[in-house]
Amino acid sequence: MDQRIINLFDEYTHKPLKREEFISRLTTLTGSTAAALTILPLLEVNYAKAATIPLEDDRIETEHVTYAGDGCEMKAYVAKPKKGKKFSAVMVIHENRGLNPHIEDVTRRAALEGYLAIAPDALSPLGGTPTDADAARDMFQKLDAGKNLNNFIKGFDYLKSRKDCNGKFGVVGFCWGGGMANQMAVHVPDLRAAVPFYGRQPEAADVSKIKAAVQLHYAGMDERINAGITAYEEALKKAGVRYELYTYEGAQHAFHNDTAPTRYNETAAKLAWQRTMEFFKKYLS
Repeated sequence: MDQRIINLFDEYTHKPLKREEFISRLTTLTGSTAAALTILPLLEVNYAKAATIPLEDDRIETEHVTYAGDGCEMKAYVAKPKKGKKFSAVMVIHENRGLNPHIEDVTRRAALEGYLAIAPDALSPLGGTPTDADAARDMFQKLDAGKNLNNFIKGFDYLKSRKDCNGKFGVVGFCWGGGMANQMAVHVPDLRAAVPFYGRQPEAADVSKIKAAVQLHYAGMDERINAGITAYEEALKKAGVRYELYTYEGAQHAFHNDTAPTRYNETAAKLAWQRTMEFFKKYLS
């Protein structure tokens, strides 16, 4: 697909653009409204393909929980192995579409690897993630940044209160959640491992606060996010932070999301997830 179309969709997703402007510009690129509407389903997520791990997989247990946030009640999805009493915990942080079926599936994947996995819903203060992905995206503009940060930090306080948690913590996040995973590395001293996928980098001045090991995954075609790599890596080296950095050439932003047909890159996604699990095994065991 024309890279200009991919870049336009990325702008629509993250700037964000109004849908009317996005469709208008897509029509210009494709040559007609009919062509634009034909391409649109190839760009947008398809949650019908979200469940790579069955909702009722007999190897794991799942539940919906709540915990105290910053002036609100936070909702979260939890998955863990059926066998075992105490587990290292991994927080899974969603993209700027909220806690959707894809992220719940990723949470189940982490549980199958032996972790107590929790996926908080950032939109909890606004009633929770709606089924309409565009509506969810718009709701992110209404979040209070400071309270939102605290809501995820308090997720680790909640994990500490659980009898099935052994007190070893990691985090993995995607896109918007990748940026939040970087912020967890800065603001959660107990964190042992942070794995941001194509996430916004923290301010260089904050990198010295990071105590966790960091594994960074970037898409080769993701110019917007990749512009911050050099400064972040320099700050990590200066601060003596343990880190790994991988760039997947030819991959698009959101390459790990297998419900995004045009941007999903199976080879890159599987390799990045394998590296993530090896990283967690190293630092959370």
